[in-house]
Amino acid sequence: MTRITSLTTHDLRARTSKFLHGSDANHPDPDYSAAYVVLHTDGPHSGHGMTFTIGKGNELCCAAIEALGSLVVGRQLSDLTDSMGAFWRSVTNHSQLRWLGPDKGVIHLATAALVNAVWDLWAKERGVPVWQLVAELEPAQFVDCIDFRYVRDEVDEVRALEMLQRMRAGRDERLAQLRRDGYPAYITSAGWLGYPEDEVRRRCRAAMADGWNSFKTKVGIDVASDRRRCEVMREELGDHRQLMADANQVWDVQQAIDWTNELRDYRLRWIEEPTHPDDVLGHAAIRRGVAPVGVATGEHAANRLVFKQLLQAEAIDYVQLDACRLGGLNEVLTVLLLAAARDVPVCPHAGGIGLCEYVQHISVIDYLCVSGSLRDRTTEYADHLHEHFLHPVQVRNGAYVVPEAPGYSIEMHPESISALAYPNGAEWR
Repeated sequence: MTRITSLTTHDLRARTSKFLHGSDANHPDPDYSAAYVVLHTDGPHSGHGMTFTIGKGNELCCAAIEALGSLVVGRQLSDLTDSMGAFWRSVTNHSQLRWLGPDKGVIHLATAALVNAVWDLWAKERGVPVWQLVAELEPAQFVDCIDFRYVRDEVDEVRALEMLQRMRAGRDERLAQLRRDGYPAYITSAGWLGYPEDEVRRRCRAAMADGWNSFKTKVGIDVASDRRRCEVMREELGDHRQLMADANQVWDVQQAIDWTNELRDYRLRWIEEPTHPDDVLGHAAIRRGVAPVGVATGEHAANRLVFKQLLQAEAIDYVQLDACRLGGLNEVLTVLLLAAARDVPVCPHAGGIGLCEYVQHISVIDYLCVSGSLRDRTTEYADHLHEHFLHPVQVRNGAYVVPEAPGYSIEMHPESISALAYPNGAEWR
């Protein structure tokens, strides 16, 4: 039996601000970073997890992970995985540490890193990728991974079990389809706000040559420059490719309505994060005010409760959950069920560092186990920093290739851990 013997954290940062990769209206100079954790064991495998930040404060996440470490160090892996829902509850409901959340902030980001590291270790012990580990669970075992507290008014254990049992039909066919065609995706790498026009055009052309048909651009600083940026991308993409826009929380509610309507000529599929991520009723008002442009949000939705309310208020057209803003895979599974119950498509947020590697598993789980649908689904992709991972995400013709390596695809090369270590790694010297 495998026992977790120790835990180490690493403050890893990439100087993406140097080239304005990741730049948007609220974050003009991000340094894509990972609070990275390794669970060491007395067996042949280690568990790897991370939570994503954009530079300063990454050290706080590392400290929070270490604070939670006592909940897993010294324990048998089977003690955690025999009831993953109870394990998750033990992490999020510690009688003292929960005060720092609950279910939000630095402590919840740390929860994601720790919980996802346990999933990574469990999948490696089984010799399968995380998506397959989840897909092979019996519906009752899947349900046991979830803490239904606070969401039973939307989805309880009985309804979840019914939904999961219904989705078992046709699963083999859906998996064969995914392995043949991949999971549909869109690319953000052409639309960072700091890029000049010629760079936007160059990146659009390169992406189209690689088979991409869905693109996203950043907006929110100046309406005239946003119109020009959307015009440039429409010129490059033509009429038949999809274009989305992302404001990264910069607007007030009425401002979001007015500004989005200024961009109506460019046939946007959605406006993303148009206002504060916790403003449920504000999102509902924006949705009414910008239709037929859809409203997408969720990368900063800290927990399942926010998503429950967004869905109940009919405030969003697309659920954009984040793999480690939520408290790890357990809470992600909860949100997948909430979205499926309301028939709202899940289009996970990615980009960053490691997020693409994470969300490919989530999208496969959603299609195989929860929603059974690809209608209106698309998962974000950004083309940087994948070289740091042992099993980097693969894309083909604008779609994610189903990952096959055991684990959660988040383990990094030792050389990358050394190089990105802040402040003494080679990246920072």
